Amino acid sequence: MRGFRLNQSGLRHYMRGAGLCALLAMGQAHAADALRGKTLYLNGPTGGGTACARCHTANPATNVSRILSAANNPAAISAAIAANKGGMGNIYAGKFVDADLADIAAFIGNPGVTGAPAASLTPSSLAFSGTLLGQTGSALAATLANTGTSALTIDTIGVTGAAAADFSIAGGTCAPGGAVAAGANCTVLVSFKPSVAGARSATLAVAHNGTGGTSSVALSGTASASPQATIGVSATSIDFGALAINAPSAPQSITINNSGQSPLTFSALTLGGANPAIFSLGGACAVSKPLAAGASCALTVVAQPTAGGAFAGNLTVASNAANGNVTIGLAGSGASATAAASATPSALAFGSQTIGSAAGTQSVTLANTGNVSLAFSSIAFNGAAAFSVAPGTHCGAPLAPGATCSVPVLFAPSAAGSFAATLVASFNGGAVQVAVSGAGTTAAVATPTLSDTGPVGFGEIQVGKSAAPHTTVLRNPGTAALKIATLAIDGANGGDFVLGGTCAADATVSPAGSCTIETTFKPGAPGARSARLLLATDGGTQFALPLAGTGTAVAAAPSLTLTPQSFDFGASTANKRFTLGNAGTAAINLASATFSGPFARVPDASGCAALPFALQPGASCDLVVAYTPAASGASSGSVVLRTDTGASWTIALAGQAAATPAAPAPAQNQGGGGCSSVRGGSDPMLALLALMAAAVLLWRRRNPAQP
Repeated sequence: MRGFRLNQSGLRHYMRGAGLCALLAMGQAHAADALRGKTLYLNGPTGGGTACARCHTANPATNVSRILSAANNPAAISAAIAANKGGMGNIYAGKFVDADLADIAAFIGNPGVTGAPAASLTPSSLAFSGTLLGQTGSALAATLANTGTSALTIDTIGVTGAAAADFSIAGGTCAPGGAVAAGANCTVLVSFKPSVAGARSATLAVAHNGTGGTSSVALSGTASASPQATIGVSATSIDFGALAINAPSAPQSITINNSGQSPLTFSALTLGGANPAIFSLGGACAVSKPLAAGASCALTVVAQPTAGGAFAGNLTVASNAANGNVTIGLAGSGASATAAASATPSALAFGSQTIGSAAGTQSVTLANTGNVSLAFSSIAFNGAAAFSVAPGTHCGAPLAPGATCSVPVLFAPSAAGSFAATLVASFNGGAVQVAVSGAGTTAAVATPTLSDTGPVGFGEIQVGKSAAPHTTVLRNPGTAALKIATLAIDGANGGDFVLGGTCAADATVSPAGSCTIETTFKPGAPGARSARLLLATDGGTQFALPLAGTGTAVAAAPSLTLTPQSFDFGASTANKRFTLGNAGTAAINLASATFSGPFARVPDASGCAALPFALQPGASCDLVVAYTPAASGASSGSVVLRTDTGASWTIALAGQAAATPAAPAPAQNQGGGGCSSVRGGSDPMLALLALMAAAVLLWRRRNPAQP
């Protein structure tokens, strides 16, 4: 066992190094793996989160925020994360084990270690809304990320598949021959311009030098010869979580939009599944209210469990949309009533502030994480009087489950030195606490402020598309320059938000100066998505700005492949097997198969199931067809396959029955002892037989000795 020692001078040195992202608590020796550490450094914790490279750049050798102080000696910076220097405690507390941190420290000490690229192309599928023939729909984006440890080289980018001509590369930052650095990413834009009506599918393929050599995204679109409606939903499932028994949940909203060119008409809004009685519907969407092209409406669902345990159901939205019906999964569980709350962030750091200057302000967001309404009875500080809650009533109204409220916190030091306190928010069932710190000084200091003091919401954005960037301004009205130690996006869905702007880690903002932080929302999945913008300065001030948005998904059109799509039996009456495949991302519910002409389905134990049946994504089965002509000559027909949504596919069939051969005349036994079929006495066989008999008699007379 081997430990690390750190004297007081060294401790002060490393505590001043705000923003250092790797640490190692004193403990058992570990054979550090610099290459693995490189992966963690560039991509973040294995459980997800902000990469160290976000704050310190991809190459530790640049020594941003003195990261090289951690080279092969991670114990030196454990104190920094424990003290939440540069916000690293908020980002990494509990996310790295000792072995991870030892590996990161080894990489910092050996930043030239080489590894291999690894490609990740997301999302796995792009679905284009209903598009008129000959028109080009809005481009969708796929992101190619290098999750490996060396540069990813792009060889080719193209579209393959049955309807490849209907899709095209429309731009993006990825390019053939280009390279994506470890931890970085680029985008590929794809557009859809259908040439044939109906469901169209293809594949976006990116060839590279990463594992597997190629990454792909399934492409699908629906083409219409005339304007049609196209349905989209903000989420494909709702999880109500743990609800109090016999108490209604807060309404959960699903936004339904029509991205097509004609009105969307609802034919049914149906609750089904295992426990449909638990759910009830509301909102503005209704069967009697068509949805105009480009419009949207909200559909709400309330759940009220009557017993403990899990419950489930589904909501089916049937309409005239070209891309079919939509089914939204519903789930949750019944539980005893429990009040619970959380606070974000878990710690506030005001850094240094000049005595007598205007009070610094930051906010704490309180959330109801329980399953019953929650009321805060007291919000106050324990500790230094330099901290206070801003005047006014804050979080005074009861919070429904899942709801939030904000508490503005002020820091106004009256003397030099360090200050600490605890914000305590008491509620019916407990309390949440937030540690708050700051320092007073007579020296000139920077005074960082953000133009946004509350959550930044991006609204609803279709999966694969990007919202308009939101700009947050970082200003420094103080009397000294400030240095940005940490600037990163972290949280459950951090990968769905993109960071840009003129502010950057290790950049300096002069007194009275400013820089901009641009955040963009590009959802990788439908539903509510959230993250945090984390900013820390070298003076110790930290900000945590919540980011939120909702990803909407266009319902995938069914994509059935037929192999072959037509067949001519010729004169053969042997059965033919046709392979049905689901190339889409949702199950295809085949409801019927209608045959015409002398063709019929043959039951086969190894073929497709009896209709109706569901063909799952990626699955296939054989439809066995027999040709049974009733007369000679050419014949034609077809089999039309239909889904429960009305979509259809046709297999053209033909055959050529041979002429029926004439039946042979029955054998006769007249005048020839069964050897002749000739009627009457003119059969030549009789004369021949008589002549042969006379010859035999003559021969025997001339040869009497012969037996």
